[in-house]
Amino acid sequence: MAEKNVLVLTGGGDCPGLNAVIRGIVKSARKKTGWKVLGSIEAFNGILKDPMEVVKLNKKKAAGIHVKGGTILKTTNKGNPFDYPVENSDGTWSTADLSDELLRRIKELNVEAVINIGGDGSQRISQKLHEKGLNIIGVPKTIDNDLSGTDITFGFRTAVQIATDSFDKLVTTAESHHRVMIMEVMGRDAGWIALHTAIAGGAEVCLIPEIPYDVNKVVNHINKRYEKGKGFVNIVVAEGAKPIDGNTFAKASTEAGYEHKRLGGVAYRLSEELKEAGCKADIRETVLGHTQRGGTPIAFDRILATLFGIKAFELVADGDFGKMVAFKNNEITAIPLKEAISEYNYIKTDAYEIKAAKSIGISFGD
Repeated sequence: MAEKNVLVLTGGGDCPGLNAVIRGIVKSARKKTGWKVLGSIEAFNGILKDPMEVVKLNKKKAAGIHVKGGTILKTTNKGNPFDYPVENSDGTWSTADLSDELLRRIKELNVEAVINIGGDGSQRISQKLHEKGLNIIGVPKTIDNDLSGTDITFGFRTAVQIATDSFDKLVTTAESHHRVMIMEVMGRDAGWIALHTAIAGGAEVCLIPEIPYDVNKVVNHINKRYEKGKGFVNIVVAEGAKPIDGNTFAKASTEAGYEHKRLGGVAYRLSEELKEAGCKADIRETVLGHTQRGGTPIAFDRILATLFGIKAFELVADGDFGKMVAFKNNEITAIPLKEAISEYNYIKTDAYEIKAAKSIGISFGD
């Protein structure tokens, strides 16, 4: 039997659980005669570099990696093959469509199929490559939980646990100093991490991208708590949160190939807004940043990621391409990539979690 190669890559931001997916794929492939697993370093960059950076993923390389954060294949969010950064002779940068060259090189490696582990942007690339004839399977990965094709993505619950642990520590120092503590978490367009952390940590205020906030209502909520004699307030704010009459706090990126604006620092803007709106309390800010992406995945994410990896290889072995594995109604399944990326997973303003949070006194500034 001729040997078959499956190529695995991890794209976008790193995320707890990526290595568990890789391990699940490698172990599944070992059970299937004739299959070998290759890994592309830094997503599609490994294929497009000269020379190519592709490694063999064997039993030894995959051993014990499920407990490690990050990804042994490295990752990047600056390697879209349809809009690939290219340095010009004068030192400036432009972009080019290298998708045909990518497909040529993948064929050169005798690759039967590709498993692309990544978030919304990565799966949009998967769909476009599938439309060009590539045998590809997607695995949903994002700490933001912003892919609507699956009930939950691995990495999300670990990020919430990290954020909640940090929030718990801020509650005690806020109480000790009678302060308003603002904790900024990730969440560019969807506020799932902020919402779940607020509920788990018992926040007084939660500000998310889906609900533009009125700073005066936030100040009123703070003042009422101080008037009741509870002299401290804890606020969770997603990095993409914005006031009703303002914009997301972001800066244009100068990095070649990076398609998004750089977020971060909304906690400091909110602090100034609160002071300008008349908040008299002492305010401190904490920005968690990339700590939410790092470290050991919790048990749930290790299990989910492993199951995703196993399912991804099963789809490859069955020749059922153009799909993304998913967790739906407590089952591991697969859906068409086109369906997976058809709708962004925003928090609906009438979602039960929003209603529940409001019922226990959390203000969204609306």
